[in-house]
Amino acid sequence: MGSSPVIVETPLIDQHRAAGATLAEFAGVVLPEKFSGERGEYRVARESVALFDTNWRAIFSVSGRDAVRYLHAITSNNIRELAENNGQLALLLNPQGHILAELEIYALKEKLLVLAHAAFRERTFATLKKYILGSQVQLVDVSADFATMAFEGPQAHAIVAEATGLALDGFSQLASTEVALCGAPCRLIGRSHFREVGAEIIAPRQHAAALWEHLRASVHAQHGLPTGMKALNALRIEAGIPWFPVDFNDTTIPHEAVVESTHISFTKGCYTGQEIVERVRSRGHVNRKRVNLKFSFAEPPAPGTKLRAGAVDVGYVSSSAFSPSQNTSIGMGYLRREHNTIGSIVELDGGTAEVIGVRTTAAGS
Repeated sequence: MGSSPVIVETPLIDQHRAAGATLAEFAGVVLPEKFSGERGEYRVARESVALFDTNWRAIFSVSGRDAVRYLHAITSNNIRELAENNGQLALLLNPQGHILAELEIYALKEKLLVLAHAAFRERTFATLKKYILGSQVQLVDVSADFATMAFEGPQAHAIVAEATGLALDGFSQLASTEVALCGAPCRLIGRSHFREVGAEIIAPRQHAAALWEHLRASVHAQHGLPTGMKALNALRIEAGIPWFPVDFNDTTIPHEAVVESTHISFTKGCYTGQEIVERVRSRGHVNRKRVNLKFSFAEPPAPGTKLRAGAVDVGYVSSSAFSPSQNTSIGMGYLRREHNTIGSIVELDGGTAEVIGVRTTAAGS
């Protein structure tokens, strides 16, 4: 990545330490790696419900007469068609088409909320700010005012029903509503991080600890567990969901990252980086592409591990995890065009990697 992330800590770190969680850095954010053990945490996510800390978020408020027009003009998706209480994924690109940030944009009654990655908060805010120019737009960094957490799995609907009286099944992905939780005004979002039924909560930071403990009790009542990033990483790789900034970042363009169908509108008109995106689409291919990989051994290879065809480097691993469902390690990585079709096998230290898919699924889609 062209810019190194700033290390930040989850605002729930005291609660996690008190619970005996193992903490670790993930893409510049200190979060729980595991609570009781990743195998058990993985299992409850599939069988009941998992509660996890999503405070890798930066949150910006965008308001003013020109707010929609402004965000529409600088991001890759169609903000003008975003209905109130709905959200969408988008990218913030540089003029060369490289991905500076993955954004989640939510339309509220009088403003837009923009969620980005906390480790790149300052760079993302500065990039957004420089495009305001003479527009009637108020851009405010409200990251310090809020905390986020999510729960997902077959019993997630029971958590929402108990806490709010609402039916999670009625939420489309990235649809949201305001709810009261533990006496605090919160935003409840229908959101999947690994293609199970799930929800995410944006809460006032001063209420975050109490809300986490309340949700943890609710999850335990459904035979679920708080779940760390190690299990979450395995779950989302199995689902084919790439993470910014580990699987795509400012070294990649959208078609290489295979996010063009989930993060880009090809009918909206001009935006920063659009010329490159259109040029690549017209050409019909890129020289390398993100793929899903299955490794021939159990220990996940480190990000950055080179992938080879004979003695020639043809790509690299971007992320990996042990997959309980496949009983081996899996991951994502980038491979050159002649090696990135399903069934292709390449080599790496310790064994081989097979291309098992090129999903275009994204978190929340």
